[in-house]
Amino acid sequence: MEKRKKILYLGNQLSKHGKNETGVEFLGRRLMSWGYAVKQVSSYENSVLRLLHMLWSVLCFQRKHSVILIDTYSTKNFWYAYLTAQLARIKGMVYICILHGGNLPTRLKKSPKASHNLFNKALYNVAPSGYLIDQFLQQGYRDVRFIPNGFDVSEYSFKERKEVAPRLLWVRSFAEIYHPFLAIQVLEQLLETYPDAQLSMVGPLDNDVFPRCKAYVEKYQLPVHFTGKLSKKEWISLSTNFDMFLNTTNFDNTPMSLMEAAALGLPIVSTRVGGIPYLLEDQKHALLVKPRDVTEMLGAIKNIIEKPIDAYQRTLHARQLIEGFDWRKIKEKWIQVLNS
Repeated sequence: MEKRKKILYLGNQLSKHGKNETGVEFLGRRLMSWGYAVKQVSSYENSVLRLLHMLWSVLCFQRKHSVILIDTYSTKNFWYAYLTAQLARIKGMVYICILHGGNLPTRLKKSPKASHNLFNKALYNVAPSGYLIDQFLQQGYRDVRFIPNGFDVSEYSFKERKEVAPRLLWVRSFAEIYHPFLAIQVLEQLLETYPDAQLSMVGPLDNDVFPRCKAYVEKYQLPVHFTGKLSKKEWISLSTNFDMFLNTTNFDNTPMSLMEAAALGLPIVSTRVGGIPYLLEDQKHALLVKPRDVTEMLGAIKNIIEKPIDAYQRTLHARQLIEGFDWRKIKEKWIQVLNS
């Protein structure tokens, strides 16, 4: 690296408020370890203060040898990205959008003018999945680079599971788009055949769907354990007690939790939405089912229980695939983009 490039990284840095880590935190730390000078913004819990902090940081950021990274999502955070990018252009600064969320293609259609002003004027749009690459190209965007989400694969010990019990693990936020209630419905039906079945759900408990999930579990006395938010080390340790990973989302891109489950050797049952089929191949790496379909997900779970050797072979293929996402292999892609 010829010069110590300065990076302003804009995104929701809210893990200290009980939220899951996002790119601005885990990628930001990695960029610093590679020698970049990174300022991460913002950790204000109040959304208005967070936006103002981002805008102020752009206003104060030095132009020379610098670049702005902007985590870009499909909901209200899209407008954080749009406004901060507008200000960056006024200052004559370059910015790179880092694309997140399986529903981002809907935003391209819903807000075409704003999307054009944001993405077509970025230095690059970095997509972590082939799904978003395809969607952006179909909408006429050309400056899209593929850099998958990276992580330290060596930190995830692969556990062989040649025998499988109906112990289910779910890791996500209790938000409607992730459809956590589907996991509970599946467990309820699974108990009819496997009365020893159990489900552990890992994720922050302050999201909009959690009260309904908790009330249903208590009403029907289902064997569901809500752990609340766990550190990565804690949920990795917890995963050794389970034999299957459920992903119930309605929209998604390349969820880190699925990549981590693959690294850990957990047989995966996931909905076939967004970027997931671009990440995991059905029958080879995981069993993929239609969203919101209790019957199909239940059938996939029973398939894993009844055919554990087939499930084990899929976990071997998944681990081999996911080793290509190690930070050591992702590093050069980021350095090439940031130093261009």
